[in-house]
Amino acid sequence: MTETEAVRSWTEGHVGVIELNRPDRFNCLSTPVLDGIQAALDRFTRDVTVRALLVRGAGRHFCTGADLAEVLERLEGDTFDLFVARGHVVLRNLECAELPVVVAVDGLALAGGLELVLAGDVVFAAASAKFGDQHARYGLVPGWGGTQRLPRIVGVRRALDLMFSARWIDASEARDWGLVNYVVADGALHAEALAYCEKLARRSRPGLACMKRLAYDGLDATLADGLAHEARSVIVAMQSADVAEGLTAFQEQREPAFR
Repeated sequence: MTETEAVRSWTEGHVGVIELNRPDRFNCLSTPVLDGIQAALDRFTRDVTVRALLVRGAGRHFCTGADLAEVLERLEGDTFDLFVARGHVVLRNLECAELPVVVAVDGLALAGGLELVLAGDVVFAAASAKFGDQHARYGLVPGWGGTQRLPRIVGVRRALDLMFSARWIDASEARDWGLVNYVVADGALHAEALAYCEKLARRSRPGLACMKRLAYDGLDATLADGLAHEARSVIVAMQSADVAEGLTAFQEQREPAFR
C-alpha cells in the first residue's frame, strides 16, 4: 500500500484501488488529491499484473466537489487557470487509461465529484447514494468536463436539468438515466464493485483496452469513420497472443489464461 495525506492506493489481487482520503472534508478535490490520483494511475498502468482500477472514497461520501478553500486562494493569486488545467488533465488521463476504470459511489457525488464519476467507465452506487451538480447554486460553472461528458452520457436535456436546477438525484434515478450501471445494498458497495473488477481482471488487458479506445474514439466520429476504425483495429488485435490463447481455450473448452 502507498499512502499520502490525500490519496491511498493498493492492490487487491489484480485490481488497483485508488481511494480519496480526505473524509473530514468529504473527499473534496484539491491539487494534492489530483496529484495522488495521477500518481496511482501511473503506477497501476505500469504494473502489468494490474488488470482493472477501482476508484472510491474514504468515509461516508465519495466526493463533494473541488476544495473551495483552494479555489478561493487560487482566484486571489490569479492561478485558478492552473487548477482547472490540472483537473482536466487528470480526469482525461483517467478516462483514457488503458485499464477499465470502475467507480464506486457511497454517499454524495456532487459537482467536481460528479465530474470524477463521469470520467470512469462503469459506475457502482450504494442504494443511498446521491448525485448532483452544485455549480449553479453558487453562480459557478462546471470546469472539469461536466458540461461535456454529462450530456454525452445522459442526454442534453437531462444534463441541463441537473446543472440548471442543482438538484440531487438518487441512485435509482441515476441508474435510469444511464449515469450509474449498478445499484447495490448499502454496506456491500466495495465487495460488489471489487467482484466486478476481479471479473474484468480475468479478461485480456489489451482486448479491453482496445474496446475502450474504440468506444470513446467513436463518440467523436461519424458512424462510417468509426466502423472503419473498428475494422482496422480488430485486424491488428487478432494478431495478439491473447487472441491465440482465447481461441485455443474455446477449442479446448476451458477458461483462457491470459498473460
